[in-house]
Amino acid sequence: MELTWHDVIGSEKSQPYFAEVMRFQKERRRAAQVFPPEREIFSAFSSTPFSQVKVVIIGQDPYHGPGQANGLCFSVNPGIPVPPSLKNIYLELREEYGPEFQIPSHGCLTSWARQGVFLLNNTLTVEQGRPKSHFGKGWEIFTDHVIARINECTEHTVFMLWGSPAQSKCRTVDTSRHLVLKAPHPSPLSAYRGFFGCGHFRACNAYLESWGRTPIDWRLPLDPAV
Repeated sequence: MELTWHDVIGSEKSQPYFAEVMRFQKERRRAAQVFPPEREIFSAFSSTPFSQVKVVIIGQDPYHGPGQANGLCFSVNPGIPVPPSLKNIYLELREEYGPEFQIPSHGCLTSWARQGVFLLNNTLTVEQGRPKSHFGKGWEIFTDHVIARINECTEHTVFMLWGSPAQSKCRTVDTSRHLVLKAPHPSPLSAYRGFFGCGHFRACNAYLESWGRTPIDWRLPLDPAV
């Protein structure tokens, strides 16, 4: 029987720290704009069932502008301008795949999530205009546990770790059983220090195929609803 997210992390929801972080974010919603909407906090989990996880990409915290965050790291809702880091991700994909990868006009990464790319932020909520405002409230404990369970309970998973925070968060991943790819963050401040030219997307698919797993189609539909 295939494992589900409930099987591997369900017990975390009964832990005091988890109840506290949920209480905290609910309380903050009464005083400020908190993103993403409550119904989308766990979109990364609902979009990529545990049994289908092939690739893990780690973000920091959700986008803090109105309408941006949708619960998937680096992804934004349809109709929202593509953020700079995601633009650079698209540029790297274009470099690796040439005209085969058509740069889309949107930043919705749902199609990646549906193929097994688990798009996890370190913290799952944030306040409008206040990056990292929900750090240190308990989300990191939860997401650390999520990563530990992926490490323990899956085989031949690719961890694409961009920037030192993501790399530090996944420092205990077993590299004898998984592929860990590291590069600078795709932010405009650091992309030219080694993110561009990293070759992660092709390397990821080569590894998956070497273990008999279906590669990721990194191309995004022109219609973000697809």
